[in-house]
Order: sequence, then C-alpha cells, then structure tokens
Amino acid sequence: MMRSTTKFLLPVLVVLFTAIELPGQTRPLESTRSEAAFKRLASLVGNWEGVQDGVPIKETYTLTANGSALMVETKPGNEPVMITMFTVDGEHLIATHYCSARNQPQMETGTIVDPEKPLTFSLVRVTGMKTPDAWHNTGLTLTQDDKDHITQRWTYLYKGKPGTTIFHYARKK
Repeated sequence: MMRSTTKFLLPVLVVLFTAIELPGQTRPLESTRSEAAFKRLASLVGNWEGVQDGVPIKETYTLTANGSALMVETKPGNEPVMITMFTVDGEHLIATHYCSARNQPQMETGTIVDPEKPLTFSLVRVTGMKTPDAWHNTGLTLTQDDKDHITQRWTYLYKGKPGTTIFHYARKK
C-alpha cells in the first residue's frame, strides 16, 4: 500500500513544487506581439543615411536602458539633432519624438496584431507647444522595406493645416 501511495504522491508533489514561485526565482518572460515588434525595430541598430529635399540626413539607432528603449538620433544636414525614443507599453509601442521645433509629440500604435507589418503611431498628446498653431508631428508610419532599407512617413500639423513628409533611408555599410 505504501508503495502505490508513493507512486501517486510523487508526481503530484513535483507538479505542486514546480508551480510554486519561490523568492528570487524568475520565470522566463513570454514574448508578446508588441515585444516581437520592438525586437524587429531593434534590428535597425546601426547607422542609416537618406536625402530629403537635397539635404543629407543621418540616423543612428541605439538600444539603451538595458534593451528596453530604442533611441533614434536624427541629424538633418546642419540642423539641430532630434531624438525619437521607442518603447513597449503592454500591447502597444510608444514613440516620443524630441523635436527641433522644441516640442515632444507622444505617439502610440494601436494594439499590435502582426509584428511584421509596418508600425503606425498616432498622436496621443504633445508637450512643449508654445501655441496651439505651432508646428508639431501628429503621426509616424515606419516601414522596414528590407533589412537595409526603411521608409518613414511623418504627418504633421502647422497652423491648422496637415502635411506629410516621407523619408527613405539605407543602412550605412
């Protein structure tokens, strides 16, 4: 009788002890679609070049904050540098753009359904605006055309009028 009880209890105890999380024990994190989309964005780490209206533009993608944020430094010709930070927030990605117009549009994606599709960010709020008519970005669609080419479609609003600027970048080799 003791032997059959042991045969039964041993598997039960194994299941119970593996289900209990002990202090200091960490579980592997499950990857979400937003984390997969962020990982795909992180594949852009490196240097990129493009030309917009005859002005050379350089972009540098860098992972920071222990891999939790992707920083993009944009240098358009001799103009001031701008920074865009991408992070994961639940089922969304967030992009905060620190613009040379001295404002900070904060944009987010909808719920990520397919991490392989282009990422479209829409304005949630903007800080640093001097007036409601001041120039500011209202959205960004980032398309990874292939591993060495990306397209950014930025939308903006200025004095109540919307506009769009499209940038094409190639990985610097």
